[in-house]
Amino acid sequence: MKPVAFAALLMIATFARAADAPDAASIYKANCEVCHGADGKGKTVMGKALHVRDLGSEEVQKMKGEKLEKIIADGKGKMLPFKGKLSEAEIDSLVKLIRTFRQKKESAIK
Repeated sequence: MKPVAFAALLMIATFARAADAPDAASIYKANCEVCHGADGKGKTVMGKALHVRDLGSEEVQKMKGEKLEKIIADGKGKMLPFKGKLSEAEIDSLVKLIRTFRQKKESAIK
């Protein structure tokens, strides 16, 4: 196979996989944002009423992915379960999105 043809096949396979990947941002917006907020801080009316955790907090960010997946799937406290509503791939994509909420430590020097 010529290098150009191989490169074209590789690109097609990559784009096909990307097209099949769940859109975590849309899933989060539809299912999580009402309580956790667009920034994951939980400063929404519902989030405050339910005392949701800040998804960027060190406590949440230190959780293993499997634990976050379990919480999303099975629910916890007042959080409803999403097992059956979201696929495993969608839940996995949410965990990856939650990791983007990681808070940067503020500089001690201001």
